[in-house]
Amino acid sequence: MPAPIKKTKATKTVATQSEHRRFWLTYPTKLITRPVVWEMAKKFAVVFNIRQASVTDQIGILCLELEGQRAEIRAAIAWLEKHGVRVEPVEINVLES
Repeated sequence: MPAPIKKTKATKTVATQSEHRRFWLTYPTKLITRPVVWEMAKKFAVVFNIRQASVTDQIGILCLELEGQRAEIRAAIAWLEKHGVRVEPVEINVLES
């Protein structure tokens, strides 16, 4: 059995390392008025930042930045998709100034 990983203040394991990821979320009509992002943040240990949004009566498109441990971000994305939100990674970081 390998020796356990010792943590120090200077290093973090991949499992505990915090990440920032950006995603495009597309909401179907039935979810426009539901506070899905708030529900996600209450359920998972992630911090969200809405970077851009466009909402009409038919569709909602949102650029969402998530911060947290990789496993929590993945679980949050899976939860969003399970509820009908299409989630796509932001390929190019065009929102930075």
